[in-house]
Amino acid sequence: MNQNKLFRYSIVAALAGFIFGFDTVVISGANLPIKELWDTSAWFHGIFIMSMALWGTVVGAITGGKPINKYGRKKVLLWIGILYTISAFGTAFAQDPYTFSIFRFIGGIGIGVSSVAAPTYISEISTPAYRGRLVAMYQFNIVFGILIAFLSNYFLQGFDGANDWRWMLGVLAIPSLIYTVMVMGVPESPRWLLLKKNDPAKAKAILAKIGIADPEAEARSIMAANATSPTAKHENFFSNKYKTLLWLAFFIAFFNQVSGINFILYYAPEILSRAGLAEKDSLLNSIAIGGTNLVFTFVGLFLIDRLGRKTLLILGSIGYIISLSMVAWCFYSSASPTLL
Repeated sequence: MNQNKLFRYSIVAALAGFIFGFDTVVISGANLPIKELWDTSAWFHGIFIMSMALWGTVVGAITGGKPINKYGRKKVLLWIGILYTISAFGTAFAQDPYTFSIFRFIGGIGIGVSSVAAPTYISEISTPAYRGRLVAMYQFNIVFGILIAFLSNYFLQGFDGANDWRWMLGVLAIPSLIYTVMVMGVPESPRWLLLKKNDPAKAKAILAKIGIADPEAEARSIMAANATSPTAKHENFFSNKYKTLLWLAFFIAFFNQVSGINFILYYAPEILSRAGLAEKDSLLNSIAIGGTNLVFTFVGLFLIDRLGRKTLLILGSIGYIISLSMVAWCFYSSASPTLL
């Protein structure tokens, strides 16, 4: 098997996760300068300026499956890079909060679609032996992108005075353009070519390219697996047979989002600033949040096969409760910023 090509294609797709993480958190450094510049109401600032990317993410995640199936994984991955690039330049040069919000929404659509397209592509281009680790690379890149965004915000402070925030947002264009160019060099998903495009010759050629010893047998295996899937049997995923599992999966994802971690990531510098740190120090200390996030992602990847998914979910939930309760207590009791 040609592991080098397999890893290279997977890494390129996983770069969408890096941009996902970067784009999500980079707004934290621009938050306070934008608030002072445009002086919008707290309601408008929170719902539109800060949250517009999240609204776009919801739209992208819900609608992303259709273009992925219709146009292919590669084309969608390419358009994700284009959306990220448009968003980066658009927000950097925006002259009013409305234009800014529109371009943040565009970037959010890219985030939402990438959360569907990139893991799908990686899982379909990889083999069972490497699939888990390669798909996990996408999640790692999200966390890594978050850390780099905090670092970028800190180092760009003071770079161009009142326009620092424009550089913070615009610098996202660099990884976005690199990613877009690199995606052009990856092959289409062989599974999509077989099942959606009905092009077995091209699918087998790609399977051979990534080092599959017997592309013919692998193609038959993909077709056989699809024939026994619930979709092929025309089973309704929302039937009683799958209802409990679907609700469990939904609530796990739902409570992960509403737990409060996004509030910490989006407003980290402002939270630390309100706790008593100078603005420059608040950007510096925000890096610790990104670093901690990265370290414990490694811990999770190390423990997931040793402790199991359920145990890690429980431990992570307990950690959420304790840490967010302590943040609330620090504000309530006016505790030291260091403790916060």
